[in-house]
Amino acid sequence: MLFMGTTFQNVQTVNANFRLTMKRERLMASAIRIPLTILCLLGSAVLPSVTRAEAPVFVLTPEDSSIEFFVKASVAIKGVFAKWDATLTFKTPEVSTGVLEIKIQAESVDTGSGMKNGKLKGKDFFDVKQNPLITFLSKKIVQTGPDTFQVDGDFTIRGVTKPEVLTLTITGKGTGSGTIKGTMAFDRKEFGMNSGIPFIKIADRVEVTINLKAKRTSGPPVALKQ
Repeated sequence: MLFMGTTFQNVQTVNANFRLTMKRERLMASAIRIPLTILCLLGSAVLPSVTRAEAPVFVLTPEDSSIEFFVKASVAIKGVFAKWDATLTFKTPEVSTGVLEIKIQAESVDTGSGMKNGKLKGKDFFDVKQNPLITFLSKKIVQTGPDTFQVDGDFTIRGVTKPEVLTLTITGKGTGSGTIKGTMAFDRKEFGMNSGIPFIKIADRVEVTINLKAKRTSGPPVALKQ
């Protein structure tokens, strides 16, 4: 009986020690999980900032840039837009992540002729009262040569949006600053500009030229093919 009692007490002691050990391990595991959770939260908060810092940041300066247009006609029609804004943004240094956006104040058109300006601002052409902005928003940028790019995007004028292609040539590659020269041509009648100007024969094709001064203010350079 003494042997059996002693054995029973030993079993109870072993069980108690086992339960105490398991409790300690659970407490330690909880203590470890809490710092790990905090670290994960901190990591998710920090990582986006790191990603943003790794993207090139560019500033385009309108005062050193221009947007012009030309239409072949019996009396040459060419002009500039005095008021506009453009941005070039990247998610990473890869060219394909770039987005070029241009917003032009249609009211700011200047051909050097008050009569031509008035006609272009009217309902038959830009219709500036109903559609104050002419815009281009890139959807895809592909490098086609050491200094050339094809930019597919949505072009909007007088409230009509259609896909168009802007061809770009850059200078100053690798210096952090330079110029972006682009050309685009579109058919004015596809955007509802079917009328003409009295006594002037106008072609349907409109050519647009952009000259943008760009400067990288932070982040790495864009990864360009040589």
